Amino acid sequence: MSDDPEINPYDLLGLSTDATDQDIRTAYRKLSLKVHPDRNRNNPEAGRKFHELTQSYELLLDPLRRMALDAKQRLKEASQRRYASANDKRKRMLDELEQREREFKKAKVEQQKKQQEIYRDNETLMEQGRRLREQKEKELQQREEEARQTAESGVDEPPSLGHLDTTVRLKYSASALPHLTSPESLAALLQPFGDTDKDSIVLSIKTRTSKKKKTSSDDVRLGTALVPFKRIGDAFAAVCASGTKGRGLEGVQITWAGNSGEEPELIAWLKRHGKLGASSQVVNEQKPSTWNPASVRFFADHPRYFSDDLYKGLHSSVPAPSSVPGLDYESLTLMRMREAERTRLEREILEQEAAEG
Repeated sequence: MSDDPEINPYDLLGLSTDATDQDIRTAYRKLSLKVHPDRNRNNPEAGRKFHELTQSYELLLDPLRRMALDAKQRLKEASQRRYASANDKRKRMLDELEQREREFKKAKVEQQKKQQEIYRDNETLMEQGRRLREQKEKELQQREEEARQTAESGVDEPPSLGHLDTTVRLKYSASALPHLTSPESLAALLQPFGDTDKDSIVLSIKTRTSKKKKTSSDDVRLGTALVPFKRIGDAFAAVCASGTKGRGLEGVQITWAGNSGEEPELIAWLKRHGKLGASSQVVNEQKPSTWNPASVRFFADHPRYFSDDLYKGLHSSVPAPSSVPGLDYESLTLMRMREAERTRLEREILEQEAAEG
């Protein structure tokens, strides 16, 4: 019995490992009276229990056998502690693995949600793009249809005159051209092309310091000006003569002031109709029947923007404008409008210079 690992003599007698021999005898005497077969004749297990109790009693009273039992018990308890510690570590590892798995599943679900949102956004953008493309195609078809109808009807309405269509932009080196330092000098330079609105000329001269300069004389003075002409044909001639040596424009860059330097739509319309820069002879040879009413009305409404020869060729078919009463009031109004135009041009040139440099 004593070698049976399932039975612990100390547990069977209800004692601890530090019990004395007297404690062992006292416990054995009490328990033996309870489990003795003579007192438990109806219990078939009484003999076995009494035998195990006696074997435990004899083992604990034997010093050598008890010493071996205690050593074995200590090893068993140490093993149980190690097993419990391993179980704790294993449990923590399992908890960490479960936590990581939950976090991974949560991140996966969130990623799937984000992908679904991105997919829905892409679908929405594609649908909006499709609708916008269809709308643009429809508008393009409408414009083509309108252009076709206009071509068939033979009517080509002139575009409206923009507020900068008669204004040109001049860029030059003020150091190389020191005489161009005032609106009057610029007006005199461009006088061969036509009359300019001197009061509305905007001039800006800035000094730009070179990174490799050695002395102050190496600084470059750059001039930028906005010059409004009274006729769009004169402005067109000035742009065409940009940088021409024979006209004193060497080193002077002349471009259109509006529409990012692009040619005004009115110029393209005039070119298309062959009305830009035409001489009086060409105009006189043109039969009145070839001029449509819209062109006549346009020239009548805007006589100051075209060359005199071209306007004179049509002037006979257009009633002359009557004199306007209240000359003083008109002069005051024109002066205010010219001042407002000058302020706006100054703001535009300053904004463009800030964007360029």
